[in-house]
Amino acid sequence: MENEVGNEEVKRELNVEKKKGLNIADLLLTAILLAAGAVLKFFVGSIINIGGMKPNFIIAMYCMIIVLIRPNILYCAIIGILAGAICQFFPGTPYLNFASEFAGAVVMGLLIKCPLKFGKFDPVPALATFLSTVVSGGLYTVLLIFVIHADKATLVAYVPIVLCTALFNAVIVQILYYPLKKALKK
Repeated sequence: MENEVGNEEVKRELNVEKKKGLNIADLLLTAILLAAGAVLKFFVGSIINIGGMKPNFIIAMYCMIIVLIRPNILYCAIIGILAGAICQFFPGTPYLNFASEFAGAVVMGLLIKCPLKFGKFDPVPALATFLSTVVSGGLYTVLLIFVIHADKATLVAYVPIVLCTALFNAVIVQILYYPLKKALKK
């Protein structure tokens, strides 16, 4: 828009800065879903135990957070570290979850950038969750062997557990993705 001021012309421009970071709603969603994952892991995970496989709702929830808000990789890493910290309150090997959940969350953050749609169906939530859970569980297992010096049979025992957990998490995230996306208007 141009205005004439005296004999000078003045141009007015509207500078819009792109928002950096996350808004309060995204931060609250992160807190709520991580808390829900912890509660589900504690109560439901204690009940469901099929051949040693217990669903890991914390991984499923951080994957859901990442697929819904699509944050940058730094925030994905922070989500992974928070998830690892939450895992410290559950029985298991201390501290290994920091590395495994960090890696799983970063992988999820990278995989959600893959464009893969079939009409209106987006398989990325399930595929990315499956692969992120495999990375997280795989790294956890490798760390058990090399850091805690578990025997090599641990690897053989954990492979089906990790794959079943990955499948379970993928189904959960894919089922919840569309209703949550619609409810959150994302």
